Amino acid sequence: MSQTHPVPPFAVISGAQVSSVLEGRQKEVVDIVEQAYRIHGEGLTVNPPSYFLKFPDKPGSRIIALPASIGGEVAVDGLKWISSFPENVAAGIPRASAVLILNDHETGYPIACLESSIISAARTAASAALAAGKLADARGGDRPRRVGFIGTGLIARYLHTYLAGTGWSFDASGVYDLSAEYAAGFAGYLEQAGGNGAITVHDSAESLIRDSDLVVFATIAGTPHVHDPAWFSHNPLVLHVSLRDLSPEVVLAATNITDDVEHCLKADTSLHLTEQRLGHRGFVDGTLYDVLAGRVDVPADRPVVFSPFGLGVLDLAVGKHVLDSVRAAGDLAVVPGFFHELRRHG
Repeated sequence: MSQTHPVPPFAVISGAQVSSVLEGRQKEVVDIVEQAYRIHGEGLTVNPPSYFLKFPDKPGSRIIALPASIGGEVAVDGLKWISSFPENVAAGIPRASAVLILNDHETGYPIACLESSIISAARTAASAALAAGKLADARGGDRPRRVGFIGTGLIARYLHTYLAGTGWSFDASGVYDLSAEYAAGFAGYLEQAGGNGAITVHDSAESLIRDSDLVVFATIAGTPHVHDPAWFSHNPLVLHVSLRDLSPEVVLAATNITDDVEHCLKADTSLHLTEQRLGHRGFVDGTLYDVLAGRVDVPADRPVVFSPFGLGVLDLAVGKHVLDSVRAAGDLAVVPGFFHELRRHG
């Protein structure tokens, strides 16, 4: 039988190559993420629930599978397989590691395996930076000038990089972490990065929140640790990237925007806990796509919380961009003979 579709080659793309494509191109990545959100909002994606692999002997660790398919101009399928092992940090290696498998949309054949911790961090930061800009503009008035980071790991660093790379600068910056060492390290990073004004290491989450107009949660918290809505009485914009920091009381006192309602109201996120308490989802005001389409009001007289679960289609969009860029540069490392059994009857 003749082949009507040639079997595509399979390539491996390293973290160094991923970094080379994405570094310094924050605006471009934000545009890619915005396009992916628009394609998703138009119903041209398949984004099933994430699957969590958990371990009885390591209750704080997990590996998550995010299968997805995105249409439109991107037109690729795939799977992100990302692990979170918090004990790695004490051993001197990053908490998260990941690979992204891209599949050819025509044949279903895998076409690339990409190191994906960088892609995952970049798409997470790009999503939050996009939301920060769109939500701030939708509220009207001046953009926040005082930023505060609760949690000071890699995601916080990437998020700051993407804010700075999309035009944000600050008169004051706050830092809070349960580890004084990590907080000091992140404060040093902010000082070297510049454009962050006076930098304060806070001794409590409350102090940081009350002093910030833009609050970034990038922790590994598994249950809410911020319970008092009064801490947010100055109506800040909150990027709740880590999803499980806020109690239902705080959620109910805010305008709540997410990237996808079905995905975010699962796995004991703060929004999920609120739904369980109320028995409905009426407290969710809309999605980021609704904001992009001008379909939701974003009031200035209450806190606004963006809770992004993180969609697999974002990883696909950024990963496809990396694949295309590496191929165009002539640097694609194809694995010869990766697919071997190609004849039906031998």
